[in-house]
Amino acid sequence: MLSVRVAVERGEIVPSVPLLVNTGPMNTFIGAFAVTSKLSGHVYDCRFSHIWNAIATRHSDTIDAKFLVDGEGRIVGLHHNAFVEFRSKAGRDLTDREASFVAAEYLRERLEEEDERPLYDVAPETVTCLIQQIGIK
Repeated sequence: MLSVRVAVERGEIVPSVPLLVNTGPMNTFIGAFAVTSKLSGHVYDCRFSHIWNAIATRHSDTIDAKFLVDGEGRIVGLHHNAFVEFRSKAGRDLTDREASFVAAEYLRERLEEEDERPLYDVAPETVTCLIQQIGIK
């Protein structure tokens, strides 16, 4: 199967796939959301800040998403290998907005269990599962 990029270069018609495009300011990719702990009932106030390539800044093979949880900064590091795998299977890259949704879903799952950390490193297989769970294709 040809990649979308090669097909477009050849002038072929490529069916579009639904994706969450990067429009508007980055901090509006995901609206504020609340997460309730299954253990204590505490309600966490979560706000997305931004996403960036941590390969250069943290020297890790991740794409980092920053959230404010009850006003405190939390980083969700999505392992880059999952992005490479997605590209090879889907024929396109994940958008920043889509990656933000994956990071938010991971954070939601952790906070429901009251797993509070300043930094979450998310394994490639977990990122891949979340992509499928959300329904990104």
